[in-house]
Amino acid sequence: MPNIAHRLVDIAQRLPETIAVAEPDGKGEYKTITFAELNRDTDRIAAALIESGIQPGMRLALFVRYGIDFISLVFALCKANVTLVLIDPGMGIRRMLDCLAEVEPDGFVAIPPVHAMRILMRHRFPKAKHNVTVGRRWFWGGLALDETRNSRRQSADGGRESAAASPDDSTKQNSAASTLLPAAGCRLSAPPAAIIFTSGSTGPPKGVAFTHDMFDTQAQQIAERFDIQLGEIDLACFPFFGLFDAAMGVTAVIPSMNPTKPAKADPAKIVQAAKRWKITQCFASPALWNRVADYCAQTGERIDTLRRAISAGAPVSAKILAKVKTCIHPKGEVFPPYGATEALPVAVISSTEVLNETAAQTEQGKGVCVGKRFSSITWKVIAITDEPVARWEDIQELPMGEIGELLVTGRQVTTEYVNRPEANAAAKIQDNEGRVWHRMGDVGYLDERERFWFCGRKAHRVVTAERTYFSIPCEAIFNQHPKVYRSALAAGGENRRQKAEGGRVSTAAPPRMFIEPLPEHFPKTKAERQRLLDELRELGRSSPLTESITDIRLLRSFPVDVRHNVKINRELLSTYPK
Repeated sequence: MPNIAHRLVDIAQRLPETIAVAEPDGKGEYKTITFAELNRDTDRIAAALIESGIQPGMRLALFVRYGIDFISLVFALCKANVTLVLIDPGMGIRRMLDCLAEVEPDGFVAIPPVHAMRILMRHRFPKAKHNVTVGRRWFWGGLALDETRNSRRQSADGGRESAAASPDDSTKQNSAASTLLPAAGCRLSAPPAAIIFTSGSTGPPKGVAFTHDMFDTQAQQIAERFDIQLGEIDLACFPFFGLFDAAMGVTAVIPSMNPTKPAKADPAKIVQAAKRWKITQCFASPALWNRVADYCAQTGERIDTLRRAISAGAPVSAKILAKVKTCIHPKGEVFPPYGATEALPVAVISSTEVLNETAAQTEQGKGVCVGKRFSSITWKVIAITDEPVARWEDIQELPMGEIGELLVTGRQVTTEYVNRPEANAAAKIQDNEGRVWHRMGDVGYLDERERFWFCGRKAHRVVTAERTYFSIPCEAIFNQHPKVYRSALAAGGENRRQKAEGGRVSTAAPPRMFIEPLPEHFPKTKAERQRLLDELRELGRSSPLTESITDIRLLRSFPVDVRHNVKINRELLSTYPK
């Protein structure tokens, strides 16, 4: 099984002096590390981990701020063949602690505040005996990252460090790190390369098991579909894409922002970094792109070198796509890839195709076209059910144009959740050839060009005795109002809790539509509020999709996910009182 760290070793040989990562130093400049230096650094860290007693397959939880250390540690842990545990701290302390206890980590690679938590909550992590501190070690125990680096460098200066520190040395396999890094193409019966938790924005967070082959396929598919070339420069506003940059030979410029709160980032700093580094690519949340595009429109700024803008995490509206296109290279494209933690990437479409063709249909309630599948993905749309599907023979594939649940399989599609048999039963189906298919939990349909049209989450549909309401098509009707920023369908009334009956979600209560007006258009008086509600109800009556939705609520802001600050928490909206 290929180890994703092999990609870094290869890039270090091909682009040794090219900057791999550039990180703000807090003083207006950047700390940088080349690919050769990054490869040597990861070798040193991996060797130190192994010499300290860390064994292949151990689970180490990583809690380090996004930057050079984060990227070095991820590849070092891969070289040491441990299982990396990644949890978004933005999900909240209680949820994070529950996730950690569930995976039973053998240690923490973390900043001091996390180690303080580990010590205070030691009864929840009895196996955590192998720890690394990133920062001052004090009394946290275990290794200190800086001390480890310095000692290994001194060893190298004295001729005692393994030759693994040099990527072009033919004897590199003699080092502790390289001995455990299997040869490219070698197949091992190995534990997961990583356990990555879902954000919990649409349900309890779940640990998803990833293999090195899945990571390798993701890097290969992303580079191939977007025509990413060696030596490009990416403004990586999301940590995972910074890791893929290192695996694809792309310089990752880390902006001055909190990656867990993209909606609060300073767009001026984002544009300044983009222009300073002459970036060719940028990955960012739709919430961040919206801020950057508005800033550019207000100031007249442009990112003229940017030819590929990528945005994911939630459906990206045509309005945002259009705004972003105006502030990048004239021939630049914006791409909103579609997928999930369990299956990424699945499909993608270009902004040109959206703006010239599909956006008009989206406004009429046809759903959001997410494009064609990646070459490694196989998909089909099946009849919607809220029950587990135990046998492949029990699925019912639907014809083109009929809304159902999306089912996918492929080399980048994960096959299991960790310690969650009930989640595996609900989301995974094995076919007669032994392939595991993932139920995306999304509903939509395939068109005549085999593009998938997303109509919302399966759990977000509202089924009454009369009909089924799908969230994205219904919301699109109300989003046409010039004063509306976004809308959200939810089950309403006293019976808002939906229950499964024969595979269908049903509720006796009518649907409810929540509306978030643009900030400048939020009603200031009771009369203004009533006028806007009347206009929205009139708009709803204009479409057969929404003509029966009369329960409309105005909110200043919606609850959103912690990862991208844009995915609406409709489950929470459903609990709002009348």
